[in-house]
Amino acid sequence: MDADNKLYELMNVNRNATDAEIKKSYRKLAMKYHPDKNPNPDEAEKFKEITYAYEILSDPDKRKTYDRYGVKGLQEGGADTNDMFSHIFGSFFGGGGGGRSSGPQQCEPIVMQELVTLEDLYVGGREIPRKITRIIGCTKCNGQGGKNVKKCKECRGTGTKIIIHQMGFMTQQIASKCNDCAGTGEFIDKKDRCDLCKGSKTIEDKKEVTIHIDKGMKHAQKIVFRGEGHHLPDTVQGDVIVVLKERDHETFKREGNDLILQQTISITQALCGFDLLIKHLDGRDLHVKNPPGNVMKNGDIKCVTHEGMPLYKNPFEKGNLFINFTVEFPEKMDVDLIPQLEKCLPPRPAFVMPTGEHVEEVSMSDYDPNDQSRRKKHSAAYNSDSEDEEGGHPGGVQCRAS
Repeated sequence: MDADNKLYELMNVNRNATDAEIKKSYRKLAMKYHPDKNPNPDEAEKFKEITYAYEILSDPDKRKTYDRYGVKGLQEGGADTNDMFSHIFGSFFGGGGGGRSSGPQQCEPIVMQELVTLEDLYVGGREIPRKITRIIGCTKCNGQGGKNVKKCKECRGTGTKIIIHQMGFMTQQIASKCNDCAGTGEFIDKKDRCDLCKGSKTIEDKKEVTIHIDKGMKHAQKIVFRGEGHHLPDTVQGDVIVVLKERDHETFKREGNDLILQQTISITQALCGFDLLIKHLDGRDLHVKNPPGNVMKNGDIKCVTHEGMPLYKNPFEKGNLFINFTVEFPEKMDVDLIPQLEKCLPPRPAFVMPTGEHVEEVSMSDYDPNDQSRRKKHSAAYNSDSEDEEGGHPGGVQCRAS
């Protein structure tokens, strides 16, 4: 019978590969086919296959069974292989079942936020060092917790205890974490525990990562450092995820790949033309001009092409810069200059004053939305008059006749 090399082929190693070679190949393949890096469903299935292959080949007993009996032997529960792995390989190699994944789980990621400026995202190239604290397997005992590790007697190595409650003629079974072994299924005598991790198998570790800001990155964009996070025993090393937070800019506002600028000009500039210098995010001065005779109205929006944000991963392409103009009018004018100004402007429409009692002249005043005192005073006077007319009772409520 030909040797079954399916799992070795999945791991890109030969049958004589050492444990170190298998572990090294698994880390490389896991980073390549991890679902976060490859959203393609086919790549996700590939990652599961690789993980299960590693689970078998990294265990001496299971590897020995596989080398002797192949996948079929694993599916049939040959030697020390349990039913769980029969389901796993049945789902991948044509058998029945479809059991739960028992491959090593990946640690939860470390997520942190980094505040960046719009200039950082426009220019790119900034490198930000950040220190993180992660949990890793103890370096002194190699994540074993100590020596003479025994199976917990209370839970028989399962990590859980079954508590039975009697409810009349019925019984209820509740599974809870074993307190004696903290759910690990293992027990280490105090004298045998590692003096570094105190038997916990893990220690705190300081790690520094460097955050590279590329041109065109966006608010809430994630930068992932694969395998730089927590690494607990018998797990796949977790990631570090940095989420960018864009600081509000005092001049520019970003919308996608475009930039918006609010620019105020005087009435003279609006009517007679102007030359402006706009300080861009990379320090350049953009010369913007409007020729005389081209009247600018309040609220006009002009576009400067290819002066917006650079596109991420394609920084030679840029969005557009939109300038929203606000025309500022003078508060007062010299009345002696008005006749000269009128000569330069289109004539005012003619006004004919009508006659009769229906014509009433009124005066205007400045409106202040924050000044509510006058409105409240008038409202109070109106309500007072209404109360007097309706018997002096608030809200117009009258006494009922007895």
